[in-house]
Amino acid sequence: MSKASAARLGAQGKFDLPDAVFDEPFHEGVVHEAVRSEQLARRRGTAATRTRGQVSGGGAKPWRQKGTGRARAGTIRPPHWTGGGVAFGPAPRSYTVKVNRKARRRALRAALSEHARHGTIAIVDASAFEQPSTKQAAELLGDFRPKGRLLVLLADDEETCGMSFRNLERAAVLPAADAGVADVMGAAAVVVSEAAVDVLGGISGESSKAQAEAA
Repeated sequence: MSKASAARLGAQGKFDLPDAVFDEPFHEGVVHEAVRSEQLARRRGTAATRTRGQVSGGGAKPWRQKGTGRARAGTIRPPHWTGGGVAFGPAPRSYTVKVNRKARRRALRAALSEHARHGTIAIVDASAFEQPSTKQAAELLGDFRPKGRLLVLLADDEETCGMSFRNLERAAVLPAADAGVADVMGAAAVVVSEAAVDVLGGISGESSKAQAEAA
């Protein structure tokens, strides 16, 4: 028997969510690790500066070593001179941090389960959208519309539904297979299609259809 459930947008009754995905305890450390990894992976890492050896000029000694009364200098491009190189500046690098696959999947399950526990997840029937309609999407949300960011997770073949939700204010539409832990944790509420629930069920290696048949 499924413990977690979600409201159906525009319909009566509840939708039973698969426990394999939506009944995971919240693992703060694992979720933090996964979110940090995803955010770091989005960094371009292209910031760069030139060192004293890369700045043009400065090949000749600016004045002789002794007899001028000035401090000795071998180049006009040291870091403390105007036009000189930068000491310890940024260089192109990768910010990628590896997270084990099992840990990443557990973190996503924990994030989705947290929304299920707080009642901030709802199910939408994507087949109800015969053509893109932002007005229809807004009407379906009704009182479920959050004050913060709304995340809509859909299956790959539900583009019409996605086009209906994507024009709503502070709404983001993503394929369920591409949803990240940072996306789910950063959303005030999540809307999932019935087909997308089965896609999310693949994270645990057990689909919601298989659970229904087993029940």
